[in-house]
Amino acid sequence: MLLPEQERTLTELLAALIDQEAAKVLVPPYANAAGYWFGGGNVARDDHGRLWLVGRYRNEGDARSGVAKGVRGLELGLFISEDGGERFTKIRSWSKADLSMAERPVLSIEGAALHPCDTGWELFVSTEKAVAYPDEVGPFQKPGTGVWSMDVFTGPSPDRLDERTLDPVFTATPDPRYLHVKDPVVFDRADGATVLVFCSHPFCWTSVNSGYAVRPAGARSFAVLDWEMVGRGPTWDVAGTRVTCRMSVPRLGVFAAAPPMSVYFYDGLECVRALDQNPHGVQRPRGYSCEELGGAGYGLDAEFPRIERLSKLRPLFVSPHGTGCSRYVSVLVDDAGMLATWQQGQEDGSQPLVGLRLTTEEIGRIINTG
Repeated sequence: MLLPEQERTLTELLAALIDQEAAKVLVPPYANAAGYWFGGGNVARDDHGRLWLVGRYRNEGDARSGVAKGVRGLELGLFISEDGGERFTKIRSWSKADLSMAERPVLSIEGAALHPCDTGWELFVSTEKAVAYPDEVGPFQKPGTGVWSMDVFTGPSPDRLDERTLDPVFTATPDPRYLHVKDPVVFDRADGATVLVFCSHPFCWTSVNSGYAVRPAGARSFAVLDWEMVGRGPTWDVAGTRVTCRMSVPRLGVFAAAPPMSVYFYDGLECVRALDQNPHGVQRPRGYSCEELGGAGYGLDAEFPRIERLSKLRPLFVSPHGTGCSRYVSVLVDDAGMLATWQQGQEDGSQPLVGLRLTTEEIGRIINTG
């Protein structure tokens, strides 16, 4: 457990990093209207100091009735920045057809993650594929929908990623309790193993869980070690926790003598269905009925996956605009400081990718004076 001073300082750092008012738009969606988004990815730095950003474009559609009402998650985009994240330029994209296999056509695209590795780069992507539900829960599948799963493809550099190397990450049919698997978060352990955190939904779409799998150093495949690495929260996040990022805590100031620890950003929700709110009570953003509001927890690296919540009673990150959406937080830590990106709701209903950088000096001031 953190000491009170450490918890206060860490909360202050996160508030400065995910400053809803100070953030600027990095990648707009294709339209300034409800149902149009960009986000759900991460930023990674290469050996030349260039920043690479991946995310998916989502256009209007309705997941409850299949993709027939709109194109929804239509494109995975890759962007480059050569000025430290001030501007990102799109250089590549992959359509649903590009990410399809003959026996598993893709219906929609969601979360993705770039990961530098010993052999070059990997790009993990989650897609909804035209796959039938297991017979025992078949009646729950709505027309025009499929099953979410994750694949990976590789290349010597981000701009040379080759979709022809596309390979499933999980090949076995998931348990109906964790039928839909998506939204990868990837990081390396000190022993050389690669950890893949993912979220899952049951066949009935009533909750969201976070699990993790591990690929030992030198191995090709992942093994799931826990389908529910984080227990559901007791209040605003009781219906689920979707981990979106792991960020190392700087070992400065009040953390200088602490063992290595990390912050885990997550999207939570109180109810998957629309909330029936009492008109005489506190009115909550629509995000309370979807994975649209952001929280955070922390954990000692040696005790992973144990996570203690910082957002116990309410979310930490809520957009001041529109539905309140603030989700898919991802943070890059580099020599210049921290670059945070997230999907933020706007008054027009759109959700662009916004970002904010804290310099090493700003981080130092917060941590050393906390």
